[in-house]
Amino acid sequence: MTIRTKGTIFFWILIIGLVTGAWAFAAWAFAASAGRRLVVDTPQPSDVILVLAGETERRPARALQLLDQGYGRRVVIDVPAGTSVFGFTQVELARKYIENLPESAMVGICPITGLSTREESHDAEKCLADEVGARVLIVTSDFHTRRALSIFRHEVHGKSFSVAAARDDRQFGSRWWTNRQWAKTCFDEWLRLVWWNGVERWR
Repeated sequence: MTIRTKGTIFFWILIIGLVTGAWAFAAWAFAASAGRRLVVDTPQPSDVILVLAGETERRPARALQLLDQGYGRRVVIDVPAGTSVFGFTQVELARKYIENLPESAMVGICPITGLSTREESHDAEKCLADEVGARVLIVTSDFHTRRALSIFRHEVHGKSFSVAAARDDRQFGSRWWTNRQWAKTCFDEWLRLVWWNGVERWR
């Protein structure tokens, strides 16, 4: 083997090593920030605060907090229609919840039938058409904020959207690798985000 041949082999080994190292570093950097990248928490003063369906403890509470802070004039809560819990429909339970609120006069219900965030945006659009103003502040779980904001901006026209995060340490944290449930939530949400951006939004 000549010196020139040895030099060529060494060159390609070096190139492969550098490329592999670069890919490994990029993968590590993405993984380290994957949880944080899911979260958008930038509430803007709005006309309506829209609570997305799903989590019924932290999301409505966060919306009411934002209402009290002057971020909106009304709260609209998305509630799945046609589903029941211990003999009560979720809409009935939501009405009972609202009746006991000091802010009950400023809180309404939007019955929804869609099972995906995209379908929910279409249901919510009909309810938002009855509300005064075009500025909407979405409230949803922190890990769901980036995808929800992207979907509503893409699917609902004539409205401007911002988003606020409702946090629940039982479900998610940005240091996802330190907790089994956080890791599961992070992985599942990234799958949905990739599917939305790569497939669903183009249909």
